[in-house]
Amino acid sequence: MNWTAFIDHLPALPEAIVLVGACALMIVDLYVKDERRAATLWFAQAILALSAAATLFVLWGAGAAKLLIFSGLFVSDLLGHLLKLVCYLAVSAALVYSRQYLADRGLLRGEFVTLLLFSLLGMMVMISAASFLTLFLGLELMSLCLYALVALNRDSALSTEAAMKYFVLGALSSGLLLYGMSMIYGATGTLNIYEVAGHAARIVEIAHERTFLVFGLVFVVAGVAFKIGVVPFHMWIPDVYHGAPTAVTLIVGSAPKIAAFAMAVRLLVNGLPDLARDWQQMLALLAVLSMAIGNITAIAQSNLKRMLAYSTIAHMGFMLLGLLSGVVEGNRLNVDGAYSSALFYMIVYVLMSLGAFGVLLYLSRAGFECENLEDLKGLNRTHPWYAFIMLLFMFSLAGIPPTAGFYAKLAVLSAAVDAGQIWLAVVAVTFSLIGAYYYLRVVKLMYFDDPREAARAAGGGFGFGVALSANGLAMLLLGILPWLLMNPCLEAIKAL
Repeated sequence: MNWTAFIDHLPALPEAIVLVGACALMIVDLYVKDERRAATLWFAQAILALSAAATLFVLWGAGAAKLLIFSGLFVSDLLGHLLKLVCYLAVSAALVYSRQYLADRGLLRGEFVTLLLFSLLGMMVMISAASFLTLFLGLELMSLCLYALVALNRDSALSTEAAMKYFVLGALSSGLLLYGMSMIYGATGTLNIYEVAGHAARIVEIAHERTFLVFGLVFVVAGVAFKIGVVPFHMWIPDVYHGAPTAVTLIVGSAPKIAAFAMAVRLLVNGLPDLARDWQQMLALLAVLSMAIGNITAIAQSNLKRMLAYSTIAHMGFMLLGLLSGVVEGNRLNVDGAYSSALFYMIVYVLMSLGAFGVLLYLSRAGFECENLEDLKGLNRTHPWYAFIMLLFMFSLAGIPPTAGFYAKLAVLSAAVDAGQIWLAVVAVTFSLIGAYYYLRVVKLMYFDDPREAARAAGGGFGFGVALSANGLAMLLLGILPWLLMNPCLEAIKAL
């Protein structure tokens, strides 16, 4: 055995563990009976724990160093390690939150866990992509698994319709992204993202070549915008969130957002920093439209899943404020603060999304879907602790202190002001105030309205309650002590 080659490729150990684990899980599941299906979930949790340990081991060995392996196709850096750890956390929480919900509906099958792990593998490949080839490979692996997960409930016409819409629009966005990548390859002559940056810096002053490069950039931004879910590439989000089983909605709305953020950073920040002025203008337009349409449309929703879908669109607009505030007129002094604020915002949003959908899963039971606003009426009288946890999530989503959501919004607004984008900060604050209405409406229903039922059953078990409580209290902790997360985010961005 060539130990030197093994050590050289050690940074890809977490991906290898997830791949081998997912393949082993497919085989093991053939011999697992339905009444022992919980063992499959524990096996998946063990895979996640091993992957997290491997990631920390690689981080301990390499530190903040950037390592390129597989002939420059794969990069191991501090940002990748941090985002992978967040993905493990999100997938692990999704398994805990969704177990009882899926079991009650006969959907707790081996394919759910297997598809989830393979989608995680795709996210990990995207996060560590150093080439257009690797990035596209990871994107398609993640997307194809998510399409199948959305259609997991084969007896539901709503789920099937949502999966078809997601698949068709996802294929369109992949085509746009691939076309943009091909044009950038034509202009630079390389698929390696870091080499693209070097070539782009040299040809950016040549008028006709710059035009060709910017034309490809437009398609790349369109593809990235679809995966993040911002206007006008948001059409799939409300339908997919509403049509998919709530357990799958929780998955689609959490970890894949981290991978999409990584894709944006790799392509725009790592690959095309010298075209920052061009993509910043595009992101500014997308951010304003997303905050406006997301917040205003969410007010009219009576379905909680659709409300949170439009909330997602608005939050992605806020996150873009950090990404577009890094380079100001060629000045890179604001880069670390702006990009780290966007990273902090994205991680906090994933935690908020996990918790909000987790509460809906906790209150759902066999024969009942908790997905309408009326279903939360009087929650404080029937489940006071979980009403308080939901209040923390709603306050955090609205950006009310002392929750993490407040500091996340403050960070991206500060980055926009430091970049001289005062008008963008004013627009963001205005729409944030508008958005606070529909979050506070949920709090009003829980605390001031009478419950729809005299007694409300809820399931999930002790582990579910502990995980959901920890998730909610984390929103409070990160709001009071934001440096616990902001410092790792800042170090990850500096290491880029």
